[in-house]
Order: sequence, then structure tokens, then C-alpha cells
Amino acid sequence: MRFLLLSLITYIDRSKTQQQRLREVVDTAVLGEELGFDGFAVGERHERPFLSSAPPVVLSHIAARTSRIRLWTGVTTLSLLDPVRAFEDYSTLDNLADGRLELIIGKGNGAAQAQLFHVTTEDQWDRLRESYDLFRQLWRSEKVTWSGEYRPSLTDAETWPRPVQQPITVWHGSATSKASVDLAASYGDPLFSANVTNPIEPYAELIDYYRERWAFYGHDPAAIRIGAGSAGFFAAQTTQEAISTYKPIYEARLAAFRAVGVEPVFPTLEDAVERSSILVGSPQQIIDKVHRYHERFGHDVTHLSADTEGLTEKQNRASLELFASDIAPVLRQLKGR
Repeated sequence: MRFLLLSLITYIDRSKTQQQRLREVVDTAVLGEELGFDGFAVGERHERPFLSSAPPVVLSHIAARTSRIRLWTGVTTLSLLDPVRAFEDYSTLDNLADGRLELIIGKGNGAAQAQLFHVTTEDQWDRLRESYDLFRQLWRSEKVTWSGEYRPSLTDAETWPRPVQQPITVWHGSATSKASVDLAASYGDPLFSANVTNPIEPYAELIDYYRERWAFYGHDPAAIRIGAGSAGFFAAQTTQEAISTYKPIYEARLAAFRAVGVEPVFPTLEDAVERSSILVGSPQQIIDKVHRYHERFGHDVTHLSADTEGLTEKQNRASLELFASDIAPVLRQLKGR
């Protein structure tokens, strides 16, 4: 199993400037490489409280400060972007990162999308499908002739720079919809389950559906690749220490949800530790939970939150170091199925 750190670049602690918060994310990616993590992912959001509106820019800075760790998006919202500009940005990044880029694509979410980009729930899936079709062609071919509904057509169009990787690995982010699952299976692309909001079963059912559609489209079952998210992360030497440290952070998250009218699925941290994908506890407790999810999902990539929320820099570093020393070596023996 491989492990990613994922940041949506939340901006909650206003004692820091936005500049400090962005640099903190880059520093965390550098730390991730030092500790042996396989990848660092930057999400894409276009509203408060996130500073992650420009993943290629942040990942380019990380590329300049690292040499080994793979650079991911989580997710690239192709439903909002012109696929030609998206190709140019990410192909340039692939060159600067010496071919270390991997993408997770998705439709995105959030009310600001409709206001900023005029993309609605009625057309976002069609836009995603169309944009990915063109993006995929642009990545593979130096000249493309193409027509669609949402952007001007292309005739023998050239795009530069050409990418290092041919082709690039594109994962499809999936939260609740069968549409993204079917799109991934139709192209023979890997699936990344969000796995953050609900208990295990709804996500497991989507992964089962992905396997069914994968077979329907005639792909080799042995070639399936699946990733899964987690709803939070903090490791300590004992369960009691982990719970007591993380509880104020979790309760602040619950209050933020309720303030915008969202009732949390898991009303206490103890309930979340028991029933959700959150990885808070001792090393053995976290190992056991990832094993349980792996038995149901058969995934070979897991992401951990790189957003510190209410943790101090010292607490966050100690948690990541503990994962690298006591948890990752055990879980790396797990393979997809």
C-alpha cells in the first residue's frame, strides 16, 4: 500500500496570514518526502475557508523543493476548467516535476462553483465527461481535432509543452455518484473513493459497482487500482492520548458543520473512531482499521489529512513520524485485489 498526504489548504487559524498558511503546506510536503510518504496531494476548492484554488501553482513550488515524492491533485475539477488550459498547466508541471505528477479528477462541489464558473448541478457531469475526453486526447496527441458542447472546437490544434509522462495516471474521485465510477471504468482508469463522510458501506457499494462496470467494459480484473481517503488523522502512542488531543479539534469541526446547517453523521469523536474512516488512535488501532477497510475495498493507496487544523506543529510532526516509523511499514505489505 502507498500513502499520500492530502491538503485542501484550509484557512481557519486567522492568527496566520494566507502567505504563512500556503508556505506551511509546502513545508509539510517537504516533511512528507523526508519521512518516506509516497505522494502529496493538493485539492481544488474555490470558496472559504480554502486557499486551494490553484493546485498547479502550489504543486510547482513543492516540485522545486522536493525530488522524489509524487505530486497529486485531489481533485482537479475538470468540470470547471477549460481542458486546454488545464492541459497546459499540468503538462508544464509534469515537466518541472520530472514526471512525478498524478491527477485525481472530479466534478467538484460547493455553492461558489455556480456563481464563479456558471457550472450547475444540471450540467456539471456533462462538462466533466466532455472536458476529460478532450484533456485525455490533448495529453496523448500533439495535434487534436475535436468538437463538443461547452467550449469552441479544435482543428488540428497543437498544445505545448508536451508532457514527460505518456500517458499520465488519471484517477477518478468518487464520493456518492455512480456517474464518476462508470466514467472511470469505461476508460480503464483507477478509482479514488472519497470515503470521508459516511460509514464504510456506501463507499464499498460504489467500489463493488466499479468492479462490475470494469468487467462490463472488458478490462483485465488484475489491472484494477483503487484508492481510499480518510476523514482525519492523528496518531499517538496510546489511544487515550490520541483521543484527548484530537477531541477539541473534532468538536470544533462539528460546530463548524452545525453552524452552516449540516448535522454531522458521527456526533462524537468516539463514534467517528468506531464507525468512520478517521484514523485517530494508537499505531495498532490505526493498523487494524486500515486492514478492515482494505478487506472491504481492496485498495492499494490511502490518503491522510495533511491539514493540521488545531494541532501544533510539534504534535503534527510527531504524529507523522509515528505513522512513518510504526504504521506504514506494516501496512505497506497490503496489496490491491
